[in-house]
Amino acid sequence: MQFTKQALGITLALVASQGALAAGQAADAFAPEAASERQQKTLVEAQQFMVSAANPKAVAAGYEVLKNGGTAMDAYVAVQAVLGLVEPQSSGLGGGAFAVYYDAKRERITTFDGRETAPQQAKPELFQHEDGTPYQFYDAVIGGRSVGTPGTVALMQTMHQANGKLPWQQLLQPAITLASEGFDVSPRMASSIANAQDSLARYPDTAAYFLDDNGAPLSAGTLLKNPAYANTLTRIAQSGAEAFYHGQIAQDIVSKVRSIEDNPGVLSLADFELYKVKERAASCLPYREFEVCGMGPPSSGALTIGQILGITEQFDLASMGPDSAIAWQIIGDASRLAFADRGRYIADTDFVPMPEGLLDADYLAERAKLITPGQALEDVSAGEPRWQNAVVRADDQSIEFPSTSHISIVDGEGNALSVTTTIENGFGSRVMSNGFLLNNELTDFSFASHKDGYPIANRLEPGKRPRSSMAPTIVLKDGKPYMVVGSPGGSRIIGYVSKALIAHLEWGMDMQAAIALPNMLNRFGSFDLERGTQAEQLAPALEAMGYQTNVRDLNSGLQGIIIDQGTLYGGADPRREGISMGD
Repeated sequence: MQFTKQALGITLALVASQGALAAGQAADAFAPEAASERQQKTLVEAQQFMVSAANPKAVAAGYEVLKNGGTAMDAYVAVQAVLGLVEPQSSGLGGGAFAVYYDAKRERITTFDGRETAPQQAKPELFQHEDGTPYQFYDAVIGGRSVGTPGTVALMQTMHQANGKLPWQQLLQPAITLASEGFDVSPRMASSIANAQDSLARYPDTAAYFLDDNGAPLSAGTLLKNPAYANTLTRIAQSGAEAFYHGQIAQDIVSKVRSIEDNPGVLSLADFELYKVKERAASCLPYREFEVCGMGPPSSGALTIGQILGITEQFDLASMGPDSAIAWQIIGDASRLAFADRGRYIADTDFVPMPEGLLDADYLAERAKLITPGQALEDVSAGEPRWQNAVVRADDQSIEFPSTSHISIVDGEGNALSVTTTIENGFGSRVMSNGFLLNNELTDFSFASHKDGYPIANRLEPGKRPRSSMAPTIVLKDGKPYMVVGSPGGSRIIGYVSKALIAHLEWGMDMQAAIALPNMLNRFGSFDLERGTQAEQLAPALEAMGYQTNVRDLNSGLQGIIIDQGTLYGGADPRREGISMGD
């Protein structure tokens, strides 16, 4: 069956038999529907390349790049530029991202840290009142105070320079065209605007873009143009990241952030001039015959997922299966133990020391002994991993709300890329400049800097990168990429990605089934069960073990690819609008 769809001004011939389209593989795959409804999605197969991301227009842009011989790095640039336009509530030029990359030529895995940084003029007390009490979350978020130095544009250019083939200008053109000619507001974007209507109305330019002339939120299907965004990308296309960090765009951002009357920020031009993407070693954990690799600090994603997997590996999850309440109890308590360590120890290691032994096999085996199958763990506290120069730390007090987006790519040369990208809270700081929203990433720091006289590792400091839960992941088998996966979702990202890994590596589910499996999470004691799924049926058994359960929406946005014996298998989260495409 051949299916054609006009996207980005390019007519794409999508051949379902080659796995080119995933969103129900039907002619109404792009039809508007309620954002809260699950979409029917099927596993996608391809032989040469694949891209999986949160919006069909962004995926189409990446698909064209790969089809024209571009690399995974090339495709990322195109996908990110479009996502910032069509999914502005989740990521964009005003935010940051983490990337995990497998280089097929060098046969090595590395990571790129494009996380936002705290302004040089920021103080640890930025989100504290004069009496030392912390701000309420949204009092801190909305306005200029929460804005950190954006890293996304620098990351895009750094990655293109590292292994891009196609011209930089060509990669940004699809987003420029969409912004100039307009795009239909998606159901998810419309729903997000409606939910944030009051805060979006606070600033005139934000209100003018996201609300209609009567102040009502834009509805799904509305044709939306963004000439300011097109102009910004055109300048970046012509002059690279230099145009963003050392020119009028940076000046405009600094002026806007510092002039917000009710909540001004302290961002300066010096922060833009000092910003650098950092290439870091990947954080990897041996797991059965695999190696699970991800982003180390300032992300807590890979270390916390590694701890969850290392603890649950001590139990026979495979024989229990995904319908077992005891299996989920073990996963949940492993998560609680890992989150306790996360809150005590993990932060930007350029600023604070961290234990070396968080992923030591012996340490995780000892932590696993605290779990009794069939009985909820009562008391959970941080452990004492190997640490040569131990420092006493207090537990973190940061809040991380779900937003963000994820991109998984495998190109025709065998390179693999996993990128999680964000502006933090939905619509970030709600402050716009040059056609894009600015992040509120500074609220990922702990609002309190000390507790009981001891410093908090994730306290705010000038130039520091806030701790994140973003968990872009690449699983290796025999030293080669086997699985590329990640998700949005705030601190729940860790549970979402862990679920997908366990569902495939332990329970043998294919990529699509692993992603679609009901979400069940336990970070701090209460078990969150995904509303409207079979997860609800496990509530009585979990409550009998001693848990409080909380049935709620758990809108992960997992995007994943498995590479098995030369064939690519892609999956996209039915809870969101994402798809996978490949040839």
